Amino acid sequence: MKFDLVRDVIVETLNCDLSDVTEEARLREDLHADSLAAVELCMALEEATGVTIEDERLPQMLTVGDILQYLKEHTE
Repeated sequence: MKFDLVRDVIVETLNCDLSDVTEEARLREDLHADSLAAVELCMALEEATGVTIEDERLPQMLTVGDILQYLKEHTE
């Protein structure tokens, strides 16, 4: 999964700065995603990638890297 695609979805959904979105960025602490924003992000990522993100996995995705890893595992 391409980082640029995921980064752009995150920037658009969370209204954060492009430079803030790194693989190490924490969704809650660094990008200020509350639980509602996390659900919105999940739906936006599913639409952009075609990969379904399981509801029980969402709380385990703490960083942008976690999202990328999940998407990578489910597209191969």
